[in-house]
Amino acid sequence: MTTASSTTPKPFRVGFIGAGGIAHAHAANLKKIAGVELVCAADVSEKGLENFKEKQGIARIYSDCQEMLAKEKGNLDAISVCTPNGLHAPNSIAALQAGLHVIVEKPMAMNAVEGQAMIDAAKKAGKQLVVGFQWRFDPKTTVLKNQADAGVFGNIKYVRVQALRRRGIPNWGVFGRKDLQGGGPMIDIGVHVTEMAHFVMGSPKPIAASGMTATYIGDRSSTEIASMWSGWDHKTYTVEDLAVGFVRFDNGAVMVIESSFAAHIEKDVWNFQVMGDKGGSTFDPLQIFTDYNGQMWNNTPGWVGGDDNFYLKMKHFVEVCRDGRNNVSSGEHGLMVQKILDGIYSSAVAKKEVTIN
Repeated sequence: MTTASSTTPKPFRVGFIGAGGIAHAHAANLKKIAGVELVCAADVSEKGLENFKEKQGIARIYSDCQEMLAKEKGNLDAISVCTPNGLHAPNSIAALQAGLHVIVEKPMAMNAVEGQAMIDAAKKAGKQLVVGFQWRFDPKTTVLKNQADAGVFGNIKYVRVQALRRRGIPNWGVFGRKDLQGGGPMIDIGVHVTEMAHFVMGSPKPIAASGMTATYIGDRSSTEIASMWSGWDHKTYTVEDLAVGFVRFDNGAVMVIESSFAAHIEKDVWNFQVMGDKGGSTFDPLQIFTDYNGQMWNNTPGWVGGDDNFYLKMKHFVEVCRDGRNNVSSGEHGLMVQKILDGIYSSAVAKKEVTIN
C-alpha cells in the first residue's frame, strides 16, 4: 500500500547567487517542481535583489554572497549561480565549500583552469556540480542523441555548428565586456549549440583547435547601424562580432563552429548538422538522412515531445542532487566544452592551430 509520505517529494531548498534575468528563469522553473523551496538570494544590485524578492517570493536577500552562505548554510541544499561569467568559478567554489550542491549557468567558467578548480571543489565536498546546458535537454536533441547511441549515424565524422545572429548584439548586462564575460558570441550563444552537438556526438575529447575572431560592428554606435536591439555600449565593447572555429577530437571526428552577434547573412541560424558513415541529421529542421533498400531517405519524426528545455534542465538539477539521478550535464562535460572555447580563442590570438591538453 502506498502511503502519503512515500509519495511526498523530499524538500529541496535552493538559494541564488545573482538575481538578474537568468535567475528569474531558474526560479520560475524551480517553482514548478514539487518539493522545491526558494530560500534566499544574494546580489550586489539592491534594485535587482528587491525585484527578484518581489517577483519570485524569496524570503531573505543579501548584498554579499559570503554572508548569505554563512548565515543560511543550515537552511539550504543547493545554490544556483546566475552571475556574469567571470564570477561563476569563485561563487560556485564558495558554495561547494559550504557543503552545497551547485548549478552554474553556461559557460561554466572563464577558462578550463577555473573549470577544473570547480570540479575539484565538488569532488572534495562530495557534492554535485551541474552545468546549465539546457539545449541538451531539448526534445529534438534527445531524439538525435538516441539515434546516435543506436548507431543510426555510424561513426560520426563531421559536425557543423551554427549559432548566428544577423544583428543581435545584447544591449543589456555585460555581454560586450571581455574582462567579465571571456568573449562574445562564441562563449555566449555558440556554447549552447556546441554543447548539444558535442553531447549527441558522444562527448569525445577535443585535442586541437583553430579559430578566427573579428570585431567590425559592435564597437560602433548603434545609432549608425540597423539592429534588432539598439543602445549597446560600443565604448566598452571588447568582444568579437563573429567567431569561427575548427576542432579535432580524439576519435578522429571534426567540428566546425560558426557564431555571431552580427554577421552579413540572410537570417539568424540556430542549428547543427551531423554527418556519419551510415547516416546524418540536422537539428532544425529535425531530419535524419539514411540509405534504405538502395534508396536515399529523409526521415522526419512525427512527434518529439513538448517539454520546455529550460524546465527539463532545472528538473534534472533537482533530480541529480536530491534523488540521485545520473548527472548528464556534469562539470566534466562542461570542462570539455570549455576547452573547445579556450582552444578557439587561443588559436585566434596565435593565428595557428593549438593543442588542447
